[in-house]
Amino acid sequence: MAGHNKWSKIKRKKGVLDAKRSAIFSRIIKEINIAVKEGGNDDPDFNPRLRLALANAKGANMPKDNIERAIKKAVDSSGEAIMQPTYEGYAPGGIAVFVECATDNINRTVAAVRAVFNKKGGNLATSGSVDYLFERKGIFVLKLEDIEDMETLELELIDGGAEDIEVDEESGEVSVTVDFEDFGNMQKKLEELNLEPKSANLERIPMNTMKLSVDDSKKALDLIEALDEVEDVQNVFHNLEMTEELEAALG
Repeated sequence: MAGHNKWSKIKRKKGVLDAKRSAIFSRIIKEINIAVKEGGNDDPDFNPRLRLALANAKGANMPKDNIERAIKKAVDSSGEAIMQPTYEGYAPGGIAVFVECATDNINRTVAAVRAVFNKKGGNLATSGSVDYLFERKGIFVLKLEDIEDMETLELELIDGGAEDIEVDEESGEVSVTVDFEDFGNMQKKLEELNLEPKSANLERIPMNTMKLSVDDSKKALDLIEALDEVEDVQNVFHNLEMTEELEAALG
């Protein structure tokens, strides 16, 4: 299987390169908090969402002490639960943007998100405006060095619900895409195979992408990156086509 969504691949690589380490850790800490509260316990063996959050923490090289403090804080916290609002809008050029947040203060979050759209030439839209343009997919990233027999593994992954498998020799990664409903099945399959993913996330993949000029693309990306820097924002998804010309211009 080949041809994994290029947008998702570039987005992930660029995100890892661009995001500040502290911002990545902050997002993981929020996910651990949500996982503990929603799962009702701090035992990853009985809390799949926490197990996933811890796997992502390990994949991001988050120190063990930080992880343990995050779990303890989530258990001890008696404050309001973290909410997970989403916002939809358009970047310059009509690029669809979907924003996922995690916050303990909705008013602060919506104000920050609206400010970015206004400042960067975009428009914050009503719920449902762009959601239908995206498909929810699970993206699992495995380390190539952990795989002994790729051909055998592909059959196992397909059995677990894999829709697409892409091997990237350059990065030493294997990307596995599954439908939203098969996310848990793939988690179980990888556990059965004793394979710990480098990362595992639910993403919104655009069903169709929009191509803009390099200059217009940069304006859209300026808004997208500004959203990504908002403290309460966990993920930003868009349908801008990442052309080879744009990749070259971005360096």
